[in-house]
Amino acid sequence: MNKSLKIICPNGHLGFAPLKTGSFHIGIEAGPDVIAADSGSDDIGPGPLGSDTCASPKAWQRHDLEEMLLASRKKNVPMIIGSAGDTGSNSRVDMYVEMIHEIAREHDLPPFKIGWFYSEVSHQYVKEKIQSGSVIEGLDDRQALDIETLEKTERIVAMAGVHPFLELLKQNCDVIIGGRSSDSAIFAAPALFNGFPKAQSYYLGKVLECASFCAEPYGAKETVLGEITQEDVSVTAMLPEQSCTVASVSGHAMYERSNPFHEYVAGGLLDMTNCHYVQVSDKTTKVTGMEFQDATEFRVKLEGSGKIGERFVGMAGVRDPYTIKNIDKVIDWARDQVKEKFGDSGWELHYNVFGRDGIMGDMEPLRNSPAHELMVIVQGIAPTKEMAEEVAVTGTRQLFYARLPEVKGTAGGVSFIFDEVLPASAAYTWTLNHTMAVDDPLELFPTHTKTVG
Repeated sequence: MNKSLKIICPNGHLGFAPLKTGSFHIGIEAGPDVIAADSGSDDIGPGPLGSDTCASPKAWQRHDLEEMLLASRKKNVPMIIGSAGDTGSNSRVDMYVEMIHEIAREHDLPPFKIGWFYSEVSHQYVKEKIQSGSVIEGLDDRQALDIETLEKTERIVAMAGVHPFLELLKQNCDVIIGGRSSDSAIFAAPALFNGFPKAQSYYLGKVLECASFCAEPYGAKETVLGEITQEDVSVTAMLPEQSCTVASVSGHAMYERSNPFHEYVAGGLLDMTNCHYVQVSDKTTKVTGMEFQDATEFRVKLEGSGKIGERFVGMAGVRDPYTIKNIDKVIDWARDQVKEKFGDSGWELHYNVFGRDGIMGDMEPLRNSPAHELMVIVQGIAPTKEMAEEVAVTGTRQLFYARLPEVKGTAGGVSFIFDEVLPASAAYTWTLNHTMAVDDPLELFPTHTKTVG
């Protein structure tokens, strides 16, 4: 059994912005046993999953895959990617597998074994689960999934845990491309495969998932190195200017969760309540005290996206103090003009008022103290592109014509950066954020292998 295992992570979301090659090559020279990265997130919203597209340029994703593949083959260590192509849908997995083939041919790499798994779940499978009485439980205060919501869903992916990664590691795959995956599972799997405890393995995954987000000073897309033993996890920044400190590592462990000490994964819970952090060198922090609790029932998270309609976007600037003071009345006027044309339903109109509450909405504590100038972003959504464009045009231009008391001029209270509205991607919404019980951890994640080269 290995005394320790080293994993480097060069990018917290592969391809979302290209990895920094300087710190990556320093990480390679540190002698990692595995090179791994997450390539997806639901932070990008439901659009890419629903439309089965990427949020990131293909060239950037290929850049990161090429850097990682060449390094892994040179060092003869496994390369592991999860949530391929931002969403982990089947087509994104296929795209990554094809890019690996292309890169291997281009560089005339010696033969190696690639493994991949899919994560999409059919509507029929989920429907049969519901009809059998298996409750598909909602997360974040959502109701249990019903057939009506399921039918409004374009595409569903299940979030894999460590199990398909472990299966492909058992088959001696040199490169693994995963469908939608739990971030921490991508890194925990090789640690578990090499005999390390669940608590330390899942903590290793949690701390490595976003690469240099666990280091300071802030610098994205830089490589970090995690090392696991039977008792602890150490994490080290590879960029010379960065350090993994007690503050940065513990802060990242609490990142993106309602309970800062709990990380749920398929099959259990990582409990970080009693973690102890020690700065063992200028660039390295060691962590002990993590615990893992096995789940009594194996449940898998499902993500689903449903299309709302086509979308156009308009922009209007406001500097007139009286219009700013009455901006909600101006918006109400514009919305009423759309109602006159299209009625009360069958379309959507959304306004974000930047300079007042464009980011936080009603939660903005300074909402009653707007800036001296505002930017109003208008989204018009409707079943067809023609109707969405007209909704957006009306909802934007009528801001200019709004009738307010005490206004005597005819010049209007807003300005336009563009006279037209701009076509945008279709509008989608999250329809599934649920968990589903399964009997076999692998039943939703079929695996495949092939020799490349």
